[in-house]
Amino acid sequence: MMIKKIIPLVLLLLFLSNQLIAGNQSLTRLNDISVKNFNLPDIDGENYTLTDFRGQPVIINFWATWCPPCRRELPSMNRAWQKIKNQGIHMIAINVGEDEDTIFSFTGDYPIDFLTLLDLDGSTVKAWPVKGLPTTFVLDPQGRIVYQAVGEREWDDEALLDKVRALRTKP
Repeated sequence: MMIKKIIPLVLLLLFLSNQLIAGNQSLTRLNDISVKNFNLPDIDGENYTLTDFRGQPVIINFWATWCPPCRRELPSMNRAWQKIKNQGIHMIAINVGEDEDTIFSFTGDYPIDFLTLLDLDGSTVKAWPVKGLPTTFVLDPQGRIVYQAVGEREWDDEALLDKVRALRTKP
């Protein structure tokens, strides 16, 4: 019974990883979709809500340690964070369904330099329009989804980051 539930997810993940095109830096423009607030802990147990980040653009990446495209994407996200961390933009990694020990062990080999939150019960990933892992959303200062990226990207690409930077001045 459990295998019947897992097979479609595995097939979707394989499809997404095989569909990734090297150099694809596109973001899908969305029509300012409102999303549900979350209240999630970080690896140290401190809780954060989406409303904590209102007033500035936010890049939110849904990922898991077992996801090969997620692992490939992380170094570029760290480089992007180094570029934007002092520019009034937040970056958050939301791990889907794994515990602190798993993530702590993972980050020994794959460091994450920006805020990492834990969606332990999967309620946040279910409440957001996530289509596979990794899925990344760019939110405007009002907390609405403006862009979506399904699959890995090179997040340190200047053209991609310029789209996020442009949101800082958007009313």
